[in-house]
Amino acid sequence: MEKHQIHFGNQPIDFWIERKDVKNVNLNIKPDMRIVVSANEKVPLSFIYDFVKSKGSWVLKNVKQFEDVLPHKQSEREYVSGESFKYLGKQYRLRVEQSAEESVKYFRGFIYVHVQNPLNRSKKAKLVDAWYKEKAYKVFEESLNKMSALIGKYGVEKPELEIRVMKARWGSAQIDNNTILINTELIKAPKYCIDYVILHELIHFKYNNHSENFYNMLFTLMPDWEKRKKILDEEIVREL
Repeated sequence: MEKHQIHFGNQPIDFWIERKDVKNVNLNIKPDMRIVVSANEKVPLSFIYDFVKSKGSWVLKNVKQFEDVLPHKQSEREYVSGESFKYLGKQYRLRVEQSAEESVKYFRGFIYVHVQNPLNRSKKAKLVDAWYKEKAYKVFEESLNKMSALIGKYGVEKPELEIRVMKARWGSAQIDNNTILINTELIKAPKYCIDYVILHELIHFKYNNHSENFYNMLFTLMPDWEKRKKILDEEIVREL
């Protein structure tokens, strides 16, 4: 892949061009936040530059949301009683309690962190992160089963599930590996938003682009997908 750059206003946008046998020009933000454009060898470079410029506002918006929200807000956490944490679209207050047996549980609006040393921020953070990851695997797998059953009649088989924290997207369809990669942070969104992200990625196994066919299928299987996406973009990202 070759690296290129355009300017959107005064803002430079670096991107990589991947030449492959595809019908459409596609732009994706990878988990490492690289902007990759896939296009056929016959597509002129000038057309690709104009295409990226036309997507400039969307690219900068999505990259900035995750840059602003995920890294530094996570680091500001002190993991002390009273802090607010989101889980499945709802806010929970943290309660830190000293205990010989360390665990994390949630009950009636609170997330309880039982830890041997309540002053050990690093340990509390590891306990909470592990709890989120455990819940994410369970909830995402349930959603994957449900959405796979929905799309199965179109010949899309259930892929494997992998989760990790990503900076610039909620999910990614790894077609070659028959895997969908889902952002661990998505566990903070309502279940109906999780369903949208997973269905979106599953449809990429049928249409590996954002073509008219892709959106026709998305509208057919989930008519209110735009409302779910709006909640993710405007509410969940802002409150992470």
